[in-house]
Amino acid sequence: MRVAVHRLTDLGVSRGREYMRLIPLLLLGVATPAFATDPALEPKPASEATIAAQKAEAASLPIEDGRDLQFAQQGFVATRTDPIIRAKDGRPVWNLDAYKWMEGDAPATVNPSLWRHMTVLRHHGLFKVTDNIWQVRGFDVSNMTVIKGQTGWILIDPLTTRETAAAALELVNKELGTRPVTGVIYSHSHGDHFGGARGVTTEADIKAGKVTIIAPEHFIEETASENVMAGAAMGRRANYQFGTGLTPGAQGQMGSGIGRGVAGGEITLLTPTDTIQKTGDKRVVDGVELEFQMVPETEAPAEMNVYVPSARSFLAAEIATCSLHNVLTPRGAKVRDALAWSQYLGEAVNLYATRSDTVMSSHCWPRFGQKEVDGWLSGHRDNYRYLHDQTVRLMNQGLTQTEIAERLKAPPALANQWFNRGYYGTYSHNSKAIYQRYLGWYDAIPANLNPHPPEERGKRLVAAMGGTKKVIAEAKRAMKAGDYRWSSDLLHQLVFADPKNTEGRALLADSYEQQGYQAESAIWRNQFLTAARDLRQGLTPSIASQSVDMISAIATPLLLDSVATRLNPGIIKDRKLAINFVIPDRQEKAKISVGNSVMFSEMGAAHAAPDATVTGPRQLYLAMLFLKMPLAQLEAAGLKIEGDKAAVEALQAALDPMPAAFNIVEP
Repeated sequence: MRVAVHRLTDLGVSRGREYMRLIPLLLLGVATPAFATDPALEPKPASEATIAAQKAEAASLPIEDGRDLQFAQQGFVATRTDPIIRAKDGRPVWNLDAYKWMEGDAPATVNPSLWRHMTVLRHHGLFKVTDNIWQVRGFDVSNMTVIKGQTGWILIDPLTTRETAAAALELVNKELGTRPVTGVIYSHSHGDHFGGARGVTTEADIKAGKVTIIAPEHFIEETASENVMAGAAMGRRANYQFGTGLTPGAQGQMGSGIGRGVAGGEITLLTPTDTIQKTGDKRVVDGVELEFQMVPETEAPAEMNVYVPSARSFLAAEIATCSLHNVLTPRGAKVRDALAWSQYLGEAVNLYATRSDTVMSSHCWPRFGQKEVDGWLSGHRDNYRYLHDQTVRLMNQGLTQTEIAERLKAPPALANQWFNRGYYGTYSHNSKAIYQRYLGWYDAIPANLNPHPPEERGKRLVAAMGGTKKVIAEAKRAMKAGDYRWSSDLLHQLVFADPKNTEGRALLADSYEQQGYQAESAIWRNQFLTAARDLRQGLTPSIASQSVDMISAIATPLLLDSVATRLNPGIIKDRKLAINFVIPDRQEKAKISVGNSVMFSEMGAAHAAPDATVTGPRQLYLAMLFLKMPLAQLEAAGLKIEGDKAAVEALQAALDPMPAAFNIVEP
């Protein structure tokens, strides 16, 4: 949160740079173990079993008709001369040519379907979609859609970071003529669809009425819920999902299934000036009429699609892309509603298919022609409905999550549509998500109701199998036979039983790696290969922090609820505290109560006889509660504490530090 640090420094806090990790998304930075330099722990080539699996996969793929590549290249205008997009300090945050090396047939270390997919997805630049509509693609994991208004540009989804968004707009102005931005639309509440807002417009222009920002209902609440309350755990898991730290290559990262990676740089957020509440709502922005379809609880809790009547063009946001999506993303999120998802796609077919000659999404490439629009939306609709209905059918026959995932496959009519294949989501983990939405985590098998935790279970299983040598011998037999699922299961137990067993770690890394090579899903590949890297190298130092805009836009009650989740009962014990917070710059006050090892906050209320009253701008509360900055420094910066200062110190001391990295593939 570099902007927040600068503001604290401006207030006179001299040690601001020591607190650069306010509300981190990813905090890795664990020392690399000594065995990381062992040549035996370097990436391995594809095994004979993997080579055979890739050949079988290639033989089973749908017929290539060339439409995807044609659509991905259609309307190309230009791209940047310099492929490296940099931050103000010169750091590279994006490389447009990261996949320029891809030529010819798939190497044995990449699933041939994923290779084919990435050869299409790697195209980047400014593309004309139809009259007065363009997209900038490949400048981030998402697309920025550009609509020409009467006087300026209307931008839908300004990418993830300030830097990539600014570079995209720079390209637009260079190729199409410089115009001001007059409207920004956030299709939904995920960072790659709003994070670049300050790269394309300013708060001053918004306050002056020069720019309208439109978002779906509940956008701010859902943005806050996902990025703050569960932000630390979700961020660490996202490191696996998106392959953060993996280098694009034949043995490395191959995109994310619906885009490349996620751009570096600064994530920003400007608060919407207008919200859409129901399907059919219309707005006129800079002379262009826009019609909206609300699609909540699909790919995001707050999401909407955009129809441009004058261009006969429909933007399906992220409920339809070039891949089956995630009903529950591996990074973690609220479980999505696959049934509602299919129903909204059906509604889109009915409302917009016959009225549209082009269809776009906020990822991947467009499709052209009314027949393509109908077929693409209908195909996605049927895929989510089949996935939902067949999961529920098998669930009601008594099958568990894992049994359903093993059995359920897309029928050929759907699997043979390239855009329905599992480059991002998969039938396997999506069917488990649908099961979870209806029945929860428990599969009704009592042995799974109260199992031992992973470390203890690993020790007992290894002992039951006759010890470490026998587990390794059996794992090697499984790997030789190409049964990497079984070898990973065995070796996972061994590593949790004895994380210092270097042979077991190396074998588990090799086993994960081959599964990554074979995966059609880009994010499965990323997770397997990241796991292999962590086993071989330890956690790779990496920091990605939220910007001040994210925190500023989040309501104080939710921030205080987030603080409460960090109260350590071992420190606070049975102490009772009554503290009032007064926040003049927000015209807010809050009553903080601590007792029975829990913390409650009540907005708009105050203790009649508090232990202490704290008064100051909200930025200093963030420094006190999230950064845990010493009270003396905060008082020097303008925070006022009346009453028992020790009570405030006790609250602050009882808060866990912001979560840092945690292990995933070992205890």
